[in-house]
Amino acid sequence: MLIVIPDKKEFVLEIHHQLSAVYGSQIKYFHDLDPMSELVSSFLSHRTKNKDSRQAFDNLCNTFGSWEVVKDAPIDAVESAIKPCTWPEQKAPRLQQVLRLVAERCGTLNLDFLADLDVPAARKWLEELPGVGPKTSAAVLSFSTLRGKALPVDSHHFRVAARLGIIDAKIGEAKAHQVLEKLLPPDFTAQEVYNNHQVMMRHGQKTCFHYKPACTQCVLLNLCPTGQKLTSQAM
Repeated sequence: MLIVIPDKKEFVLEIHHQLSAVYGSQIKYFHDLDPMSELVSSFLSHRTKNKDSRQAFDNLCNTFGSWEVVKDAPIDAVESAIKPCTWPEQKAPRLQQVLRLVAERCGTLNLDFLADLDVPAARKWLEELPGVGPKTSAAVLSFSTLRGKALPVDSHHFRVAARLGIIDAKIGEAKAHQVLEKLLPPDFTAQEVYNNHQVMMRHGQKTCFHYKPACTQCVLLNLCPTGQKLTSQAM
């Protein structure tokens, strides 16, 4: 039986609690990178598997030693280093463009000053950089040592939210960041916001697959209109 919770914020909180019971409620941050390094890491991860973007990031660090050197290195050398990620021929010049713009705006390749801005202002600053959208700005603030209160929404997170009816699938990932973040309790800590991203993402990876979601094994089946429809069709 589908359980309907009329208030969307209460619905989101119930989902958060149920998924936290499965995946954990104090999830360890997977990165301890400074915000500049996190920006590079997030940039490389676009449409790329985690292991490949990690390899590309490690290659940059091992080959050049600093973002200052990457900024001024021969473009072919940068492209070669990030070859494990998708579209290295596009990402190499864009990465150098971003590094040069940060250096021009800040006088140094250091984004620690973002800690002194509130989250909306920090995200605005980051999103003025070419190729940096809501997902990347949220990742820089949340995943880096800044540990900011920003909600990244990846494709798994987006898919789970859309199937649950929290958002319209047509909304697009960029706007989804604003909508989903506003539905979280305002008193959530940065850790709890990070946890929400993690449990939604992990559920998409482990149960709510893009193809053939495992609805009969889903802890959220009684809350999910998509799951209810798919399981009834299978009978």
